[in-house]
Amino acid sequence: EDQLVETGGGSVQAGGSLRLSCSASISFRNLAWFRQTPGQEREGVAAITGDIGNLYYADSVRGRFTLTRDYAMKTIILQMDSLKPEDTAMYYCAAAYVGKSGRDWAFPGGYNHWGQGAQVIVST
Repeated sequence: EDQLVETGGGSVQAGGSLRLSCSASISFRNLAWFRQTPGQEREGVAAITGDIGNLYYADSVRGRFTLTRDYAMKTIILQMDSLKPEDTAMYYCAAAYVGKSGRDWAFPGGYNHWGQGAQVIVST
């Protein structure tokens, strides 16, 4: 079974940095990070799609978060800088077989596989 394994996250004070890594058992051209807080819908954070690696970011994280992918398209890393308390959430890695365009990257229903989640807590 195709699997996604997330590592990283943790607790940090506002303004600090954390890193999340997601490793897939096979190559995926389309990988993304979502986050979710209790009672809220899952929100797209960042995605990288296609062979050329088109990058997408949520407006709330653009300029603070950086998503990278390895050449084998099996690992993505989300570098999170200048963290804010509102970034506190469970972060999930997601993989899709079908490429994304426009705002499709942020739609959770378009992804086929999900990781177990990694907690990020940002304190004031």
